[in-house]
Amino acid sequence: MNQDIHEGLEKEEPFLFSKICRAAALCFMLLACLSAILPQSSEAAKREAVHKLNYFQSYETEVDGRQALRIEIGMDRDNVTYDVTAHPYLQKQLVIDLSNTEPGELKPDYRFSSKLAKALHIRELEARHTQVRIDCKNPVIDGSYAVHAEPADRKAKKPYRLVIDIFASGGTANSSRVAGVSGHSIVIDPGHGGSDTGAVGPTGVTEASVTLAVSKDLQSILENSGARVTMTRDKDVDVYGPYASDRQELQARVNVGEYTPGAEIFVSIHCNAFSNPASNGMETYYYAGSPKGERLATLLNEELEKAGGLFNRGVKTANFYVIKHSSMPATLAELAFVTNPQEEQLLASPQYQMKLAEGIARAISRYFSGS
Repeated sequence: MNQDIHEGLEKEEPFLFSKICRAAALCFMLLACLSAILPQSSEAAKREAVHKLNYFQSYETEVDGRQALRIEIGMDRDNVTYDVTAHPYLQKQLVIDLSNTEPGELKPDYRFSSKLAKALHIRELEARHTQVRIDCKNPVIDGSYAVHAEPADRKAKKPYRLVIDIFASGGTANSSRVAGVSGHSIVIDPGHGGSDTGAVGPTGVTEASVTLAVSKDLQSILENSGARVTMTRDKDVDVYGPYASDRQELQARVNVGEYTPGAEIFVSIHCNAFSNPASNGMETYYYAGSPKGERLATLLNEELEKAGGLFNRGVKTANFYVIKHSSMPATLAELAFVTNPQEEQLLASPQYQMKLAEGIARAISRYFSGS
């Protein structure tokens, strides 16, 4: 190595050392700053609102004129974030997911002695994600439940809490009553069900689900009015049972009426369908040669037109099995076309379902009162 290069390196070494020292000092300063900041960040994370569940109560009550099972789940902080889900494949289960929440002091399972729900389950699916599942006794649809948060009530010794109301009827209040039916015995036949969905609308609404919803609303109105109501089915099942022929299933429905002591009328509820989605309207049927059946079908037709506001396709005769083989006055109603997009949307609405039920109840009232 020549002398000039050697001297140059000797001159550079102090300079490089000085730069390294300054860089190291800067790193130590940054590390010191980070060490001061990071504990605070960790403490901030700890202070983030983690809701620990610490309160549970359930009781029967009345909410806006509707019978309800009220469930209250309390926690040690306010402003909880939650999502409510009703799965179509679990028709009777309501699911509520609570973000940034831990089960805390609550038990994993609660049982209810209620006609509206059977049990409630609390599970921590993952860190700070708690799920509440409620096993209801009726299908969970829009209007059959309500969820909201309420502030702490020191006077009542209640913390901030999530309030879940499970209602007796999916849809609007079922406190409606009609005159003239008290003491009378009525058979209601919700068409299809179980292995037979009936007609299916463009978005998947099934005839079986609509007929059951309307029938249950109708049952509630009539029973509130003092009538004795027998349903051929009160859930999504085959009346005869699985693997039945069409004739066996239809006869099983007729038999429900025939074997009901004192049954006076048979009302079968259906939705219409056609390959042309423009087909629309409602209509009612009776078996030819049954003057009382004709009168019942006529009254039903008039009241459904008023209640539903759809095109009236008239009162017609038909050899439908259930009205032909019923020994009592019988009628079959086609509420609307589930294959029509607009009418399918109406049929899926709990409010519209209740309107139709009220119309049918008024027709039955007129039938028995002679008006």
